[in-house]
This record gives sequence, structure tokens and C-alpha cells, in this order.
Amino acid sequence: MKKKIGIISLCMLACSILTCAQTITPQAEQRAKELVSKMTLQEKIEYISGYTSFSLRAIPRLGIPEIKLADGPQGIRNHAPKSTLYPSGILSASTWNRELLYKLGQGLGQDAKARGVNILLGPGVNIYRAPLCGRNFEYFGEDPYLTGETAKQYILGVQSEGVIATIKHFAANNQEWSRHHASSDIDERTLHEIYFPAFRKAVQEANVSAVMNSYNLLNGVHATEHKWLNIDVLRNLWGFKGILMSDWTSVYSAIGAANAGLDLEMPKGRFMNADNLIPAIKTGTVTEETINLKVQHILQTLIAYGMLDKEQKDSNIPLDNPFSRQTALELAREGVVLLKNEANLLPLKGKTAVMGPNADLIPTGGGSGFVTPFSTVSVAQGLKELKKKNLVLLTDDVIYEDIVNEFYTDANREVKGFKAEYFKNKTLSGQPEVVRTESSVDYDWGYGAPLDGFPTDAFSVRWTACYVPQADGQLKLHIGGDDGYRLFVNDKHITGDWGNHSYSSREVELPVEGGKEYRFRIEFFDNISSAIIRFNAYSLNEAKLRQGLAKVDNVVFCTGFNSNTEGEGFDRPFALLRYQELFIKKIASIHPNVVVVLNAGGGVDFTNWYDAAKAILMAWYPGQEGGQAIAEILTGKISPSGKLPISIEKTWEDNPVHGSYYENLKAEIKRVDYSEGVFVGYRGYDRSGKEPFYPFGYGLSYTTFAYSNMSVEKTGEYQVTVSFDIENTGKMDASEVAQVYVHDVQSSVPRPQKELKGYEKVFLKKGEKKRVSVVLNEDAFAFYDMNQHRFVVEKGEFEILAGPASNRLPLKVLIIL
Repeated sequence: MKKKIGIISLCMLACSILTCAQTITPQAEQRAKELVSKMTLQEKIEYISGYTSFSLRAIPRLGIPEIKLADGPQGIRNHAPKSTLYPSGILSASTWNRELLYKLGQGLGQDAKARGVNILLGPGVNIYRAPLCGRNFEYFGEDPYLTGETAKQYILGVQSEGVIATIKHFAANNQEWSRHHASSDIDERTLHEIYFPAFRKAVQEANVSAVMNSYNLLNGVHATEHKWLNIDVLRNLWGFKGILMSDWTSVYSAIGAANAGLDLEMPKGRFMNADNLIPAIKTGTVTEETINLKVQHILQTLIAYGMLDKEQKDSNIPLDNPFSRQTALELAREGVVLLKNEANLLPLKGKTAVMGPNADLIPTGGGSGFVTPFSTVSVAQGLKELKKKNLVLLTDDVIYEDIVNEFYTDANREVKGFKAEYFKNKTLSGQPEVVRTESSVDYDWGYGAPLDGFPTDAFSVRWTACYVPQADGQLKLHIGGDDGYRLFVNDKHITGDWGNHSYSSREVELPVEGGKEYRFRIEFFDNISSAIIRFNAYSLNEAKLRQGLAKVDNVVFCTGFNSNTEGEGFDRPFALLRYQELFIKKIASIHPNVVVVLNAGGGVDFTNWYDAAKAILMAWYPGQEGGQAIAEILTGKISPSGKLPISIEKTWEDNPVHGSYYENLKAEIKRVDYSEGVFVGYRGYDRSGKEPFYPFGYGLSYTTFAYSNMSVEKTGEYQVTVSFDIENTGKMDASEVAQVYVHDVQSSVPRPQKELKGYEKVFLKKGEKKRVSVVLNEDAFAFYDMNQHRFVVEKGEFEILAGPASNRLPLKVLIIL
């Protein structure tokens, strides 16, 4: 048994780091206290909630200006209609490039200042437990060390521009299903080793100035009401002095949130308001000192950034910022991951066809991570620029033909169009108020009524039509709406999203027989707010498809998810939509050289179509410049250098959290027991012995690298410097991500076989060799002891492993601490 040696306690570590890094000085605290003393109780209570959905109220008599907040992690969503659309968070993590991530933060900070935004609501750092979480694309992957390092540089970059960064969502919001009501039940050790490290590093090393609570419950208590989480850990243990805010509508009580450390309720004071808090103060269930401290936290943070003394908006920074645009391009170049390259199909040689639903657009994830850019470069545009005469466009607008003008109101096919029936209720009940013929189903009524005399909300519409194809074929049907919509063909439900929601869409393929009648029925209801319904139908021109493919040497097929199928507030399936899988296989049956460019915020099920693709590029959501970066990689202008920040399982059942992702404890509230403990991601695969489809840290290159000559030097009692050589042994200049893992040979508690504790990204010209050094500190060897409630190191043997991926670690040295 090893002897346990306590490393610096987290409390002491917080104090030592904050002494030199804390921007909230005693002078800022004192000035904030003085301002609070001049405020009325009403003013103080009003100040601890949003003024508008994305601002804090001004108090002109005290010189306190209105403060603007803005989403989000991938670009500025609010206070301007357009902004730089950076690649998704998971792509940024895939770069493994600290310098570039700092530039990302700088770009976001500059974009914020150009719009007068004081507080940026990012980064998001919730750990990737499973591929199903709808917000995985915003986050930085499955490993706490990589996530923490990525977040640290992002935050340092943002705050270097005088903009407050907000790390979110604190804590353990690892799924989107029922996020307001599900409790993440996690033991103390797992929290501190897996789900807290990125937040702790943000506070203690990046000096993040705002933290956002999550929607979920943690061990049965909502995060915004969790005193242990917000006061004992965040404030007292880590030394946080900034603003703790709620996620939007994540407050569920007044007294609970007030006494548990929450400073700011957003977007409005639904609970923390005068009607609730003044009576609570009078009865003593909340003290006025508690309210004072909240206001002080907000003001001392603003004072530290000079936000009470100068205008935040910088008109010298263009809204369409060249620095930001270039940073978005560099991130995409380094974060795209080459997963498969059979027979070295890539870089592309000869004539290429580009096609697929994502070929001529830049897909993004949905929700607060969605940004409207000034301009985009699609894969088709990028390839057209680089390949020019060697490119054939077989995008959907080329190989599909619009057939809506072939729809008739009834089987007699006498009147073209759709029979439309409008109801003054949400349930299509009774007789319709209006019946008429319409040429298409494509309406955006905004906040208005669909027809004269109709309500602006709570109405429904049914459209019916018939279609008879001339020959056997394949239809592509697209339907979308805000709120509920559904599509029936021959009275069979085909697809839809029948609920109250913002705009979403669905797309399906439908095989049809020539001469057979197909009866279409589209149903829609509006609940409240805006009302949108759209339906399109297209027929695949297979002759055009085959003619086009016969002319080329390669096919680039762009497919995957988008903001309608992956985003905030809902989870997504593991597999691609069935029609996408079938189309990949269809193309492969016609042409032998298929490259799939895949858009997704995490792993997908490859099993049904992997063999059909000779090459696979994980493009994630690559941002506004993504098409150029992907084209440069496909054509060999640059070598891919991204590495996976996640493990991708062969089947969902293989995932270590498969049995503990959905509700699995019987209780009145939804409870999820994180029974895998610290064994999430590659830690869990190492433990179970199941091989993932693609391992953590994996990514191919157009060149080869050799690792050699490893040495380890003790530079302190619990500090070692690991050094080794990397040589580019191939024929192309390229970057390599060298990864360093630590294995505790014998431990008193179950520990992972290995854990990532260091990495460096190195650029090497062909034939070049460099010596790489990585410093490992105490936390590289420590685990969290639940008896002592702190991290400890057990003296004894540790293996240091290094290599290009978690499953390829050719270098190994044993050390004794």
C-alpha cells in the first residue's frame, strides 16, 4: 500500500494563485461596498436580476451604467444581427492548440467590444459523457484536463480584451433531456476529478470573472439552490470573487437561491424579486447582508474591469472583424479530424464531385450556440476555388427537382395545389373556419394572424394534396415549423415535431412507384409567439446523378446533423438519419471512391455505412470559414492535424455510461446515478476492455511521425519534466499532437489505467526532428480522497506514457515519487 501524501490543499492553492492573479482588488471590493451602502433595498433587489433578457439595469444616480450580456460560446448572438461564426467548441478542443485557443478568446472579446458587450456567456465546459447530449458541440470533450486547458486559454483571451468571460454550466449538466428536472447524482470524488476540474482551473488559473449555474439538480438539489456547490466549493474552497449567475430560467425558488450563493437571476427576477425577498427579509429567512453581498459581487467585478468608468463599446473594431475571420479559419484548419483514409484516397487526385445536403451550406448546432455570420464559405465553394475545372457540382439543387407544382388538391388531378383548412383552435377540431386552395405550404406569419379574423396564437391548419409519380423514384421531403407540425403519406405518419417549440425541421426520403397515388397530409398548430410552417418535396433525378458520377474520380459527400437535429434543449440520436446512411451506400454502389465529410457535435454510429466510405473527415461544425479549411485539407494544401477530444464507441451499448445516462433511480424526481464514477470516456473503455471505434486523441495525418528517446527528470518533490523526440518521417510538413498520460501502478483506490496529464502541438517540416518537453505537476499524480476531502498523492511507482493517441503510446518510463 502506498503512503498517502497530501498535496497543497485546494484552499491553499486558491489563495496562493489568487494572490498574484485576482483582478478583484481590495480597492474594488471597498468601492463596491460603498456603492451598495448608497443603494435602497428596492434598488439592491432589482439589481440582482436582469433588466432585459441580456442586460443589467443602470443606476444613473450612482454612476452605474447598463451592462450588456451576450451569448455565446461560438460567437456574439445578441446586440447585433450578425457576428463572426467561429467553429464549435468541440472543434476548438480538437485543435489541441493553446495559442490558437487564446486567439479565439481574443477574437470573441473584440467582437464583444465592437458591440458594446460587457459579459460573454461562454465558454461551456460540461463533460461529454455520451454522444446523445444535444449541446456536446458547444463543449470541449470527455477529458477534464483537455477541457480545462482549452477553457483556460479561451478565458484568458476573452478577458485580455477587457470582456468578462462566463464559464458554464455549473455543474454536471451532461444531458439536454429534461434538463430542468433531472438530478445528476454524483459522488464527491467523481465530481472533483471529472466534472469540477475545468471550473477550478478557470477560477484559479484563468481568473474567470463569472460563473453560470446549470438547470439540473445535483444530488437532489437544484444548482442555483446548492449551498455546498456555490458557497463551500466555488467561493470558499476555490476563492471565487466574481459573479455567479443563473442560466436563463434556471431559478426555482427565491429563498433557496438567495441563501445558496446565487448573485444574479437571469433573464428576469421571476423569483429573486421584491415581492418575494422583502417579506423574507422581514421574517429573517433571508438577511439584507446576503442581498448586499450579491450586489457587491456584481459591482466589484465590473469595477475590476473599469466598466463603471469607461464606455465598453469600441467603434474602432469593425463588426465584421478581419482578425476574428482569420482566427475562425485557423481553428477550422487545425480542428477538423481525418478519421479514415483507405488507400490514401486523400488528398484528392483528379476530378471530384461534391454533393450532399451540407455541401453548399455551413451547418451549425442549435440554441444559444447558433450565430448568424456576415458570410460563409461552404465546402462546395471552397473546392470550387481550389479545384476549379476539376470539380463537378452535384449538390441537391442539381440532382433533385422540385415537384410541389405536381401536387393536386384531389385524386382527380384537376386543381393544382393544396387544399387548406384553417381552424381557430390548436387541435384541428370541428369544422374549419376557412377552406381554400393554396399553391404551396410556405408561411412565416411572424407574430401575426394567418388570415383576417383569426387569432395571432392558438390556431391550426391542415393541408392535403395528391401526387402521382410518372416513374419509380425517390423523393426527398422537408418539413419544418414553429410550433407543431407533422406529415402523413397515405395516412401513415412519416415525420414531424408535434409540440411547442421554436423552429425545427425534419427531412426524410420516400421511395415511390410510378403510377401509384400518394396522398399527403400536413398538419400544423401554433401555440404562442411566432408561427412558421414550410413543406418542400423533391424528386431525385437519378439519371443526372449517374451521369455526373461517371465523369469523376472521387466523390465528396457532405452530410450529418444541423441546428434542427442537434442543439440546446433536446438530445439527438446516435445514428445519422436513415436516409443519409442509405444515400451514402447508394453513392458507394455507383462510385468506388467516396469521401464523407461529417458534421456532428460528437460521435455517430458508423456501423451501417463505414465500409461504403473510403475516407471520412470529422468536420464537426466548422464555422463560417469551414468550407475553405475543409477544401484545403481535402486537396492537400494542408495536412489535417485535429485529434479527437472524445472516444467514439462502436455501439451506444458499449459506452461506459450507457446504463446511467437516462433516469435509473426510482424517485419522485428524475434521478440519474452516475454509477460509472470516474470511468467515463477512455477511462471506461480501458476498464471494460471494449475497444471504441475511434479512441480518444486519435487523428490521421498526410505524413508520419516517429517518437523516440524519452527521458523523465524530477524537478521537484512532485514535479517531473518529460522529454522526448518527435520526427516527421513522411513527405509533407504537418503538425502533430504529442500526448502524455500517467498511470498509477498501485493505488489504494480504483484508478484509471491512464489519464491525460499533458500535451503539446508541434509543427514539423518533413524530415525535421524536435525535442518536446512537458512538465507534470502534483495534480498529474493525485486523486481525490473522500475521507480527507482533498487531493492526495500516494508515493510509489508511476508510469509516464507518450504518443500520438490514447491507444498508441510507444514511449514509457517508470518513475518513483
